[in-house]
Amino acid sequence: MPASTITPSPSSSPPAHRHIPVAVIGGGQAGLSISYYLKQRGIDHLVFEKHTAMHVWETRRWDAFCLVTPNWQCQLPGHPYEGPDPHGFMRKPEILDYLAGFRKAVDAPLLEGVAVTRVSRRDEGGYDVVTSAGTYGADQVVVASGGYHTPIIPRLAERLPETIMQIHSEQYRDPGSLPDGAVLVVGSGQSGAQIAEDLHLAGRKVHLAIGNAPRCARFYRGRDVVTWLADMKYYEMPVERHPLREGVRDNTNHYVTGRDGGRDIDLRKFALEGMQLYGVLEGYDGTALTFRKSLRKSLDEADRVYNGINAAIDKYIADNGIDAPPPSVYAPVWEPEEDPSSLDLAAAGITSIIWCIGFQPDFRWLDAPVFNGAGHPKHHRGVTAIEGIYFLGLPWLHTWGSGRFSGVARDALYLADRIEESLKAGGDRRHELAAAG
Repeated sequence: MPASTITPSPSSSPPAHRHIPVAVIGGGQAGLSISYYLKQRGIDHLVFEKHTAMHVWETRRWDAFCLVTPNWQCQLPGHPYEGPDPHGFMRKPEILDYLAGFRKAVDAPLLEGVAVTRVSRRDEGGYDVVTSAGTYGADQVVVASGGYHTPIIPRLAERLPETIMQIHSEQYRDPGSLPDGAVLVVGSGQSGAQIAEDLHLAGRKVHLAIGNAPRCARFYRGRDVVTWLADMKYYEMPVERHPLREGVRDNTNHYVTGRDGGRDIDLRKFALEGMQLYGVLEGYDGTALTFRKSLRKSLDEADRVYNGINAAIDKYIADNGIDAPPPSVYAPVWEPEEDPSSLDLAAAGITSIIWCIGFQPDFRWLDAPVFNGAGHPKHHRGVTAIEGIYFLGLPWLHTWGSGRFSGVARDALYLADRIEESLKAGGDRRHELAAAG
C-alpha cells in the first residue's frame, strides 16, 4: 500500500505485530522530512509521535522566542519559506504557522499520542517496535526524535531554599510568569543568553552565570553573518572536514538573536546596564552559590570567536574582491573588576532560578549496539553499523544544518535513498532464496 493511503488512528489499538517496512520514531521536522521522501518513493511507513507533531516548538519555547537564523534558511522539503521577509527572523507564532503548513503539505502517516517504549532486533531479522498502542514489526527504523530529551538540572538544586522557584529553560514563558524579585539565569548558550535578555529588557534584575558559549555578530560589513557564511560554504562542510571532527557535536551554539530584526547579544553591554555576571556555577554552601573565577576568561574567549568569524569574512571579501563596508574589530565595552566567587541568594533577593544548561539524550528504549560510551549514537550521515537503524535530526549529523530547518532535508533525502536501496536488496535476497528453495 502506498504510504499516502495510510490513515492510522491512534484511538484504535492495532493488531499485534502488524508489519511495516519503515518505522519513523518522532514527529518533529526530522520525522516529517523523512516521511516526505519515503512517500515520494512509495515506501510504506508510519511516523510515531508520543505527543503531537512539532510539539517542542510550542511547549519548549518562550513567548518572545524567534529564530536566530534568517527565514530564507527555512528549507524543509517541499516547503521552503515563501513569506514577505526572507532576511527577517520568524517569531514563535510565525514558526508554528510555518510548521503547520509543512505538516499539511507532507500529510504523513502519523500516529500521535503513541509512545515507542522499546525497539529490539528480531532473531529472524527486522525489529519489534513496542508502543503504547500495540506492537509493530519493521524492517527499518529511523530514529528522528532528536537528541534533546531530558532537561539537565544539577543535583545542588535539591538543596536550595524551597522559597526559590526553579525552572528549566523549556518551562520559561515570559518575565511576568516569575515571582517578583531578582532572577538567576544559569548558562549562556542560545537559550540562556536570550532569556537573560528577555528578562533584562523587561526591567528585571538579572544575575547570569556564564559558561564557555561563543558568540557571533548578527550583521557585519553590510550583511547578516549567516549570509556571509553561507556564501563561504560553511554550512555545506561535513563533520569529517570540520577542524574539530566529531568533537564539534559537543560544542555550544553561538549566542546571537533575531529579536527586533536581529542584533548582537553583548553580555558586557548588559553588565554596563546593571546585569550581574559570574563565571561557571560550582556549588552551594548552604547560604551562597559559589562560582569558578572564569568570568573574564569566558568573556574574552567569546569575543575572540566573534572577531575570528569576522576576520574569516574579511579574508573572503578580500580574496573575492567584494565591495563591502570597511572591516571592524570588537573592543570590550566593559571589563569585570574582579571575578565574583559567590552569590548570597537571600541578600541578592533571588526569588527564581532558570536552568539553561541543556538536555541529555535518552535512547534507553532502543536496544541496539549503536551508542558510544557517552550514550550518543555512532553513525555516518545517520547510517549506523547495524543494518536497518538510522538517525536523523541530530546536531551535526552531517553538517551544521542537520538539526535545523536548513539542512534536515538533505539528510532525510540521503537516508531515504539508503532505505530504498536496503529494502530493495532485502527483497532481492528473499526472491533469490525462494527461487533456490
